[in-house]
Amino acid sequence: MNPNFLQTPIPYLKGVGPNRADTLRTELGIETYQDLLHLFPNRYLDKTQYYKVNQLQSSGADVQVVGKIIHLKTVEQKRGKRLVATFIDETGQMELVWFRSHKWIRENLKLNEPYVVFGRTTRYGSTFSMPHPEMELLSEHQQGLKIAMQPIYPSTEKLSAKGITNRVISKMVQQLFLECKGQFPESLSPPILDELRLISKSEALFNIHFPKNQDLLAKARFRLKFEELFFVQLQLISKKILRKHKIKGLTFDQVGDNFNGFFKNHLPFELTNAQKKVIKEIRKDMGSNAQMNRLLQGDVGSGKTIVALMCMLLAIDNGFQSCLMAPTEILAQQHYNGLKELLGKMDVKIALLTGSTKKSERTLLHNQLENGNLNILVGTHAVLEDKVQFKNLGLAVIDEQHRFGVAQRSKLWHKNEIPPHILVMTATPIPRTLAMSLYGDLDISVIDELPPGRKPIKTVHRFDGNRLKVFQFIKDEIKKGRQIYIVYPLIKESEALDYKDLMDGYESIARDFPLPEYQVSIVHGKMKPADKDYEMERFVKGETQIMVATTVIEVGVNVPNASVMIIESTERFGLSQLHQLRGRVGRGAEQSFCILMTGYKLSEDAKTRLQTMVRTNDGFEIAEVDLKLRGPGDLMGTQQSGLLNLKIADIVKDNQILKTARYHAIQLLKNDPKLEKSENASILFAYSKMMKQSNIWNYIS
Repeated sequence: MNPNFLQTPIPYLKGVGPNRADTLRTELGIETYQDLLHLFPNRYLDKTQYYKVNQLQSSGADVQVVGKIIHLKTVEQKRGKRLVATFIDETGQMELVWFRSHKWIRENLKLNEPYVVFGRTTRYGSTFSMPHPEMELLSEHQQGLKIAMQPIYPSTEKLSAKGITNRVISKMVQQLFLECKGQFPESLSPPILDELRLISKSEALFNIHFPKNQDLLAKARFRLKFEELFFVQLQLISKKILRKHKIKGLTFDQVGDNFNGFFKNHLPFELTNAQKKVIKEIRKDMGSNAQMNRLLQGDVGSGKTIVALMCMLLAIDNGFQSCLMAPTEILAQQHYNGLKELLGKMDVKIALLTGSTKKSERTLLHNQLENGNLNILVGTHAVLEDKVQFKNLGLAVIDEQHRFGVAQRSKLWHKNEIPPHILVMTATPIPRTLAMSLYGDLDISVIDELPPGRKPIKTVHRFDGNRLKVFQFIKDEIKKGRQIYIVYPLIKESEALDYKDLMDGYESIARDFPLPEYQVSIVHGKMKPADKDYEMERFVKGETQIMVATTVIEVGVNVPNASVMIIESTERFGLSQLHQLRGRVGRGAEQSFCILMTGYKLSEDAKTRLQTMVRTNDGFEIAEVDLKLRGPGDLMGTQQSGLLNLKIADIVKDNQILKTARYHAIQLLKNDPKLEKSENASILFAYSKMMKQSNIWNYIS
């Protein structure tokens, strides 16, 4: 087969033509033979089994029955008529029902002839009926092509309206197999095929579309899932190896006064073992002559900022500048305040740059950066502007990286002749499965313990009916001198409704917690930034005891005295968002609480989210559950959702296959880094073609 044959445009396939090709392209993204070949069925109808009428059950499954029609009648109903056939076999009788096309069916049906009928049965009383069955005379059925398990392909309303039914797509795929003579080039090596006992590529593709039986279907699925994940991993790992060998990094081999001075005199508490381990990993990276690209994961409050600061001090000791980039002004401001406080009276120059920095301050800032007087720049996207030039940027720290697109990260690379070391921090724990696929080319460090003295947050679920008890609990906590957050959902689609809920909530809280005894702040997206900052400031200073807010407080705000987080309409939040919100309390030494308020009507998913929150404080466990509930696309947000556009594998359900694929990709590159051995020729050929098509995960770091 000509290797470029599968790149043939789809209109050239017999039975497609320009009009159908247009619909296939807009609805399913099918442009070439290869795209059609990789349109895998969603499910299959098992036509290997024939049922007797007395074996039928209300299972909602499609079944196949052999029998004959002995009687036809038309039944009047409220709107129109229905045509009903009595269908019998030797064990009993059932009904076949049609609500349209009566004339054509009457003319074409043969009474007392053996038929095979296929469809979904429903039960009325003791009688089963099958609406709009597929029908075939038994004699024709026995001569036809034996597709034992019928594939059901993804479809849309528009496809159906244009007459591109499941049967039509199935016929197109059959035509494609005829034109290719069922032969497709092998893309894995003989050793991998042997070791994992995989079926050949041609056999796998045939059995994914037209499985001969359940066993071959399972083998085809495993083979194709493994292959897809194997090539993703192959690319990620080769990129990582290439980066370590090719991209020269800055060598930070001095550990000087700044790093040591901070460690001895300014550390607010003893570092945890997890923090020490991570700093060691980062120092090793920065001391080699390769560029560091590391992802630092740590739950809310695990002390990532101190780790980042110590790495920045290491850069200063080696004569380089650092920058820390955060997704929002509030967060950038907080990082800046936090770092300033940690540095105390140390001789380290640090500045803040955001959208609201005044022009006069900016000019001064730009000069200090370019002449090297400024050691650390903290900022938002403003840091990326072309006007912002460093004398010698050695380390870029990016906080909550999933909020930054890839193009933005690459801008940081070009702020120095030799790319700076990159440390990406996230408090959104990324399940290992996802990390292996999305960040397989980054080195990963995890801070998996909280600083000493932190008590785990107690989380409870309460229904709206218990609100008075919850209010009493708040009053008791305020008496002890604590502060309270009350958070309302704010979702773009229902902004007006949410805003009303927030204001109603605020009013009822103001009634129950009246002035002058209680002070209540409110913060939401419709406020002017200055008003928002004023209210936040009052809460931080302890002038107000209750902060009523939308999710603007999700990242950032650090108020050690706030010990209660109440989340209203919890069922409307995602799990990772709930976990982030809960992380706003529990920052002091006192016991903290998180109260999840909901109505009585809850979906199964909402119940799972609530149970998970009440059961565990472990961000990684929460992320795993979240991944199962929402799937990888949603979890990564829009910037990254195109990242894993997998055709057949599912990185959550196929976790084991992913691990196997990663292991084999690592072994392969260890033994044959350039894929030069003859046994790996098929892998090299397939891999080179994929890289040319550039649709395979080329955008990481």
